[in-house]
Amino acid sequence: DSAAINILNLSPKSQRNLLKSYFSSEGIEYTLIRVPMASCDFSVRLYTYADVENDFDLKNFSLTDEDIKMKIPILQQAQAVASRPLLLYASPWTSPIWMKTNGAMTGRGTLKGQPGDRYHKTWANYFIRFLDEYAKYNLTFWAVTAGNEPTAGDIIFYPFQCLGSYFWEPRVVLGGWDRGSKYSHSILTNLNDYVTGWTDWNLVLDMEGGPNWSKNYVDSPVIVDKEKDVFYKQPMFYHMAHFSKFLPEGTQRIEIQKSSSCSLEFSAFLRPDGSAAVVVLNRSPDDIPFGISDPGVGYIETIATADSIQTYLWQRPLEE
Repeated sequence: DSAAINILNLSPKSQRNLLKSYFSSEGIEYTLIRVPMASCDFSVRLYTYADVENDFDLKNFSLTDEDIKMKIPILQQAQAVASRPLLLYASPWTSPIWMKTNGAMTGRGTLKGQPGDRYHKTWANYFIRFLDEYAKYNLTFWAVTAGNEPTAGDIIFYPFQCLGSYFWEPRVVLGGWDRGSKYSHSILTNLNDYVTGWTDWNLVLDMEGGPNWSKNYVDSPVIVDKEKDVFYKQPMFYHMAHFSKFLPEGTQRIEIQKSSSCSLEFSAFLRPDGSAAVVVLNRSPDDIPFGISDPGVGYIETIATADSIQTYLWQRPLEE
């Protein structure tokens, strides 16, 4: 909800520029989007789509204004400017409270009953209804998850089942380069351990790091200042670009050998068009010279400047 609220707080021209920055060929070409099923901590109120008690047939199931007036229009605009097909996936933060053991959206509650009973069947149908309702707006989903961080309610000092990117750190830090480096470090570590996707949370926040009903304010790759009708692209945005723009769907990670003295972080890939890509991260305060060798093409020597991220692309000869 927060992302949609902040985007809609901009003028139509600024809205389009922001969405093009994320999704178009002129921008960083995001392709994977998570959509909350009903409210999350980055909402201004708590709600589900079936708040009428004991509505096991979901006769009163309905999307909310947050969907119809905010999230759906923004998703449709994103689709319109996107250069690549968008993959949507959905996550619920909570079931309706009448289905939970603690009778509340927050805290340590779980779904009532046992697998196969009417609570679990209703919860499964809740997912289906959500997908069907969004399909009416030509928005179809690639995947769903069972729930967002379902064990986070066990953290007794935390108000909601969600953790921010770095919840122990300060809120928004404009120009915080180290946060971009943390993103790249995390992504490279995950890709090198066979992860195939990485999603940032959140897309857009305001100058405070919200809005957020639980006051779980965090930073974001894009920050909106509605008073000035501007948005700021943070270092996190540009670090994300090295992966979202240069590693399209169908890219395969390949093994790359390094010398024992190399302190850089990196990963190598073959892209669907046959070209190769190497993403190199230098988190040290010093420039580091290095070389890249591809037996089918040649060898280059270059430098990873201090506190930098670089992506190298080259065309490889077609295999006969």
